Amino acid sequence: MESDVRRPADAALGRRSLLRLTSSAVAGVAVESMTQNSVAAGYNSDIVMMDAITLANVIRKRKVSCVEVMTAHLDQIERLNPKFNAIVALQDRGKLLVEAGDRDAQLARGEAVGLLHGLPHACKDLQPVKGIRYTQGSPIFRDCVATCDSIMVERLREAGVIFVGKTNTPEFGFGSHTYNPVYGTTLNAYDPTKSAGGSSGGAGVALALRMLPLADGSDYGGSLRNPAGWNHVFGFRTSAGRVPVHGKEDWLPSMGVTGPMARNVADLAMLLSVQAGYDPRAPLSMEGDGAPFRGAVDKRVKAKRIAWLGDFNGFTPCEPGVLDVCRQALKTFESLGCVVEDAVTDYPLEKVWEAFVRLRGWQQGGAMLEHYNDPARRSLLKPEAVWEVETGGRLSGFDVLAASGVRTDWSQAVRRMFERYDYLIAPTAQVFPFPADQHFPQEIAGQRMQTYHEWMKGVCMVTMAGCPALAVPAGLGPTGLPIGFQIIAPTYREMACLELAAAFELANPASAQRLPPALRRA
Repeated sequence: MESDVRRPADAALGRRSLLRLTSSAVAGVAVESMTQNSVAAGYNSDIVMMDAITLANVIRKRKVSCVEVMTAHLDQIERLNPKFNAIVALQDRGKLLVEAGDRDAQLARGEAVGLLHGLPHACKDLQPVKGIRYTQGSPIFRDCVATCDSIMVERLREAGVIFVGKTNTPEFGFGSHTYNPVYGTTLNAYDPTKSAGGSSGGAGVALALRMLPLADGSDYGGSLRNPAGWNHVFGFRTSAGRVPVHGKEDWLPSMGVTGPMARNVADLAMLLSVQAGYDPRAPLSMEGDGAPFRGAVDKRVKAKRIAWLGDFNGFTPCEPGVLDVCRQALKTFESLGCVVEDAVTDYPLEKVWEAFVRLRGWQQGGAMLEHYNDPARRSLLKPEAVWEVETGGRLSGFDVLAASGVRTDWSQAVRRMFERYDYLIAPTAQVFPFPADQHFPQEIAGQRMQTYHEWMKGVCMVTMAGCPALAVPAGLGPTGLPIGFQIIAPTYREMACLELAAAFELANPASAQRLPPALRRA
């Protein structure tokens, strides 16, 4: 049984004070006291405020039970999700508590358990989770229930998570704003009148509001990076093949990838260690496993050279304040001994954008073709999906090859930049979160947007380069809305991204205190 949690138009947000429990307190009396009182209270804010590594540790040490952890997170979902609509296809509470009790019994018997044993989790609704509704945000699949797990979901299940539902996404992931006709709109964690970003918007909001300890997402044109930046969490676009993806076609790799989201860098690395690694069903997945991401991340970044791309020399116009917040954050790297320089690329960016539009139409539109060719299903597709199919349909094989050639030239231009710099940095979006009832920004800094995704050109340029890009919270703009920046490293250098992000995080302890208003003390 599952219950659909939809956003009431006039739902009132209940404001409860949440207490932050530090990792150092977890090891002592605080946890024991918390454990004794949490079941009786029916809710414990300390549990949901723990980072994922701490939570997993206290579960394994049996200082907190899986039942208590599940109860606390379901209470948090019950309290906040009706307003923000981040988690959908929510599973039955009784069933989840029974499953949590089974996990406690495993620990009591001394059985070996996975890295994420007992942690509540909700996968993005573009991932099939066996036995849970799998709509992809489309009315075509409104009543679909997945009959199997994806590779990544299999790994999460083996690591011990308990699936509580799904996180909301735009229809088929099209657009960097999370709304669909099945579940409605997901609202920003810092301002419920604004967009949560997307397409991993539900994941970003669920993390920020402590409904989940970890989240997963996917990224083609910023779908991990934009909602992370807009909800003040971390999101990691990984290199192609780092996290295996198996689909109808395995030999023509998509520019879409899967990756982790978390509230801190250590949690991000831990989840990536579960997601990453070769699988024979995904023949282009990378050799090895995720073990290298489980250790401590080196935070020594002195003398690293960083290129600030900003608005790509005016090619990606930004709303006033976006660049200012990011530039202020860059001062942290200078304080750590890094050398930060403004930089421009030596390749015509309009060619890159035109090639991106064509390749996306071919890849993403091709995935929609069977629905488009059925008149009944075509009528249920959002206009952006139809546009992608028709964009791809106008291309010949030679056109696709030419666009891929442009992508190759661009990636080589970026590689040459890495001969001078260790990292590139750019904003996670060109605007702050916009009104939730708006489809997408029509204009930025006086420049008219020609497509539904042009306002995300700054992240699409990175997608085209094939580089890993880790979204880090930069700070809050003048109206209190978050924005982030992307740490971009050479292909397959995910660890380098984690190292720079960890150094930034360590130097900015106040950043973690910038909780969404719904979590602040009244």
